[in-house]
Amino acid sequence: MTDHVLDAITERAEEIAALGASSEALGRLDDQAAKALRDAGVIRMLQPAAYGGLESHPREFAETVMGVAALDGSTGWVAGIVGVHPWEMAFADPRVQEEVWGEDRDTWIASPYAPMGVARPVDGGYVLNGRWQFSSGTDHCDWIFLGGLLGDAGGRPVQPPVSLHLILPRADYEIVPDSWDVVGLRGTGSKDVVVAGAFVPDYRVIPFSKVIDGSAPREAGLTSPTYHVPFSCAFPLGITAAVVGIAEGALAHHLAYQRGRVQITGTKVRDDPYVLYAISEAAGEIAASRCALLDNVSRMYDAVAAGREVSFAERAAGRRIQVQAAWRAVRAVDEIMARSGGNAMRADNPVQRFWRDAHMGLAHAIHVPGAVFHAAALTDLGVEPPPGPLRSMI
Repeated sequence: MTDHVLDAITERAEEIAALGASSEALGRLDDQAAKALRDAGVIRMLQPAAYGGLESHPREFAETVMGVAALDGSTGWVAGIVGVHPWEMAFADPRVQEEVWGEDRDTWIASPYAPMGVARPVDGGYVLNGRWQFSSGTDHCDWIFLGGLLGDAGGRPVQPPVSLHLILPRADYEIVPDSWDVVGLRGTGSKDVVVAGAFVPDYRVIPFSKVIDGSAPREAGLTSPTYHVPFSCAFPLGITAAVVGIAEGALAHHLAYQRGRVQITGTKVRDDPYVLYAISEAAGEIAASRCALLDNVSRMYDAVAAGREVSFAERAAGRRIQVQAAWRAVRAVDEIMARSGGNAMRADNPVQRFWRDAHMGLAHAIHVPGAVFHAAALTDLGVEPPPGPLRSMI
């Protein structure tokens, strides 16, 4: 059990919450907020024990991310995104693990995984070029995972596409200034990164196919069930946990604001049955989102701990649960915001920042329901989805 990490966050709750406005103004995580995450050990929860990691149960990781996000959305988002990268680094060649963590076990790793670059094979590795968006927390990271497509000798993606995860040090990529100007999660500093002709040695590359089919952790000799939870469960976990935590934070600030509020009609909110109904319904929906997400990852963990392979149908149902949890939580936030009055939208009222952050988090590609719901419904009908988009990220 690693409950002490969440306890450490709770001890610094006031500090983390107070830094939210600063992170938003900076357009990146405030250094003190990043330090709070480091000090508490949040980013080491899924890190291998050999490098000072806690190898936590992924449920505990999700609960911690929710706890952070309820204090400040951007800090929670960075905790969830950056916090999952040590999980995949555990699959990597020991040489790159030593490069990343050998001198500093608190080294952070950024991403994105989207295959927005092309890796051209050369002797001993690849030459990588591309531009990636949405590198959350990147200013505080010294290494990065980047998704790339395998290229041919001329630098054109091969067909059918082959996806790679490539690992680069900070010196090999550029963070694009002023590339993160958005309405929500401003404090995450999710800027663009550019790679221009960087050489990536073979040992710093993981075929995405081995991550998605679960062979990467097996080949790495990992025994902890944490590392055998399917990628399609582990990767979205931190993202959706952050959204649910943001919704919990929005509810908490809404309650604090409404407690003494008198409406323009002269009615106290505590005497308005319609608002009270909306509050209770929202609280129930957000709680249901939390329970569904945590139950889902717990069942996945229990399956792999028992030595059982998680089927495609189970993975599809799990993704449906995860996506629906995010949508349910944000819809609940909308319901209470609609009853908060115009003063809730003032810049000095933190509830509006949580509302904006929740919608920004929902916009992440991992929360798009179409293909996920389609594939899950087909499996419910006993139909095997065809190769292609319906099987993507499942």
